[in-house]
Amino acid sequence: MNDLSDTIDIRVKTRYIAEHSQPKENRYVFAYDITIRNNGTESAQLLSRHWIITDGDGKTQEVRGSGVVGEQPVIDADDEYSYSSGTLMATAVGSMQGSFTMRAEDGEEFDAPIAPFGLAVPGVLH
Repeated sequence: MNDLSDTIDIRVKTRYIAEHSQPKENRYVFAYDITIRNNGTESAQLLSRHWIITDGDGKTQEVRGSGVVGEQPVIDADDEYSYSSGTLMATAVGSMQGSFTMRAEDGEEFDAPIAPFGLAVPGVLH
């Protein structure tokens, strides 16, 4: 049996949103742009998301939910889907990782892992 999770490629770009952040109150806002590419031979639907958000103090927050940005997109074979979202943290650095639960055309559900990626205020990390 194929490992369907290998057919989904997830790319992430992050940015710090200074105009919405309040460092004196330990409020740091980050945006992230996600591109999900389906390298498989059949379409796959994104059903849900699971994020693990870890701040610079090691505190973790788990977020689970249906779809992404209010959608449960079907991503055709050899196509991609992109969206933007954000998170609020209490520290200037942190990280996120997780997975998307997907459903293949044949009804099989599988998890597409999202590799850990960093969030950092520019200039904080050397």
